[in-house]
Amino acid sequence: MKIALTATIVIIAGFGAYAQSSPTVRLEPPVPTGPPINSAPNPYRTVSGWFKMPEGRTFGSTGGVAVDKRNHIWVAERCGVKGFIAASCADSKLDPVFEFDENGKLLHNFGGGLMVMPHGISVDADGNVWVTDNQGKDGRGHQVFKFSPEGKILMTLGTPGVAGLGPNLLDQPNAVAFAPNGDIFISEGHSAEGGNRIVKLSKDGKFIKAWGKKGSAPGEFDLPHCVAFDSKGRLLVGDRNNNRIQVFDQEGNFIEQFTQFSRPSGIAVDKNDVIYVADSESESVSKNHFGWKRGIRVGSMKDGKITAYIPDPLETSTTTSAAEGIAVDSKGVVYGAEVVPNDLKKYVKR
Repeated sequence: MKIALTATIVIIAGFGAYAQSSPTVRLEPPVPTGPPINSAPNPYRTVSGWFKMPEGRTFGSTGGVAVDKRNHIWVAERCGVKGFIAASCADSKLDPVFEFDENGKLLHNFGGGLMVMPHGISVDADGNVWVTDNQGKDGRGHQVFKFSPEGKILMTLGTPGVAGLGPNLLDQPNAVAFAPNGDIFISEGHSAEGGNRIVKLSKDGKFIKAWGKKGSAPGEFDLPHCVAFDSKGRLLVGDRNNNRIQVFDQEGNFIEQFTQFSRPSGIAVDKNDVIYVADSESESVSKNHFGWKRGIRVGSMKDGKITAYIPDPLETSTTTSAAEGIAVDSKGVVYGAEVVPNDLKKYVKR
């Protein structure tokens, strides 16, 4: 059933984004979810303005945050541009990769002139920093960069500026996760077409396999936006436009799926298999997930139950809102990277 609505929506055309008032449709979810889960205790207080930017630099949009073993916070920021503007770093020389300590002191800032649209950021077991560039323009983009903690480029994956599905090509890479043995897993696809697969590579970047295509069946994807591993070495894929998390073994075999964590833009899993899932789009950008509220849902991989919920402070929105990227440190402090509010918020237990 489709119910006609009129709303202000964000239209992405080429490399721009703008708001437009036009008729839209309310779509049925592609995957049945059951009743919306919008209530659980919120044991966190929100902290904003805790980090210090370089003098003269404004913090812009960001969709990616990671925490390393020292509890340092890494962010992929979009060159001071506010809101979702495609190709935001394409014409900028500003450094988009930031490292902060727990108190917000800036430790490193690098990566200027390399990327078109920084998206996901991850830190591997050796402390190296991986950033996905999920758009292409003028011979750059559709790549993954591996940096040392000091900013030296150690490896690049993909062919600069070329989107595709071959062994040496990537198509809108969104996020990176690492298996216990160091194998690399990349989620691809950030538009209606293209990508919609998971790529597996060896630790040294050699292509091993890929799986997935556009669809809603098990093992199919519609905008796989984030990836993480649990303590059992299972790969969790945030299949965003299908409003679910799919769980696979490392060979790509489907195990199970979760819909109770809402529409996943970001996933983090701690050492105790507590899962943190950021929903930045339900009842706003999303047209197929009405009734579900945006925010961060916290639960257990062991029984799937939601134990905490940090609601989006905005009741209504026409664009992405609150945390998209998410990370958690060893003390249980949660970090949320925000695309449109242009902030990196900290959530601390009360």
